[in-house]
Amino acid sequence: MEANNLVEAYLAYLRSVRGVSDRTIQAYGKDLANYSAYCENHGMTPEGASAHGVQGFIADLSAEGIASVSVNRALSSIRGFYRWLQRFDFRSDDPSMNLRNLKTAKRLPAFLWEGEMASFAELPDKAGILWPLRDKALILTMYSAGLRISELVALTLSCLEGDLSGARVMGKGNKERYVFFSDEAREALGAYLPGRASRVKAALPTDRLFVNRKGGPISVPGVRWIITKYAERSGLEKNVHPHALRHSFATHLVNSGCDVRLIQELLGHASLSTTQRYTHVDMERLKRTYLKAHPHGMGKRNNL
Repeated sequence: MEANNLVEAYLAYLRSVRGVSDRTIQAYGKDLANYSAYCENHGMTPEGASAHGVQGFIADLSAEGIASVSVNRALSSIRGFYRWLQRFDFRSDDPSMNLRNLKTAKRLPAFLWEGEMASFAELPDKAGILWPLRDKALILTMYSAGLRISELVALTLSCLEGDLSGARVMGKGNKERYVFFSDEAREALGAYLPGRASRVKAALPTDRLFVNRKGGPISVPGVRWIITKYAERSGLEKNVHPHALRHSFATHLVNSGCDVRLIQELLGHASLSTTQRYTHVDMERLKRTYLKAHPHGMGKRNNL
């Protein structure tokens, strides 16, 4: 099988067997297309490349000034491809096995503190823009359940509990989990649903929970646009985006002393290490409290 066909077969495998999202597959496809082009320019094929060949590609990316996180993603795409080649006997070894990721600066996830989140959730009532009842329900549902944007837009009426206390969610890798809604989210959903019913057209019914003004299912770009509009009205000097609501949910649970493994379940993380980054947020808060309250800390802060 030719190199391009092998790459396409691998991406098809990710989509149909592993249940990888379209967005992730597009990213992997771009990385592997760049890698395939590099191999062709250097007289080799991806399936036949040596460890030196893979290393050369990664070195070229770094030399071009590509961000470390993007280089590491490309290396992850290549690793996955070679693991698949080995599994299905297209290759006996993995030339990427001993290559290490580049070091990246640790960044705390963007999030809102509890008071900021409460104010942001009240914006639809005050701003008088878009569709206030829907937007408040959308913001509170996403935040109180820690949903990914893809999970939010995929929510259906049939997934909801009858009392609006929670829902069944299909996460990454087609893994189902149960999420809970706060009392505020339940109240907002109850206020929104009658208006939703009046907008959904009988001729084109949809089971999706959140709909646009025309009554059709809301899209991922649509949710991003809604959050952006309220972020502009918030006055917050932060990068408020849909995923920041999920980060805020996790951060607030850590701050309240919730067990990290429980947070992992609620977020639908496959790896505990992914969830543990939120403990760094808690440490940052402790540091701020120390600098504010401790005499030596205050002196240290004033000299920064």
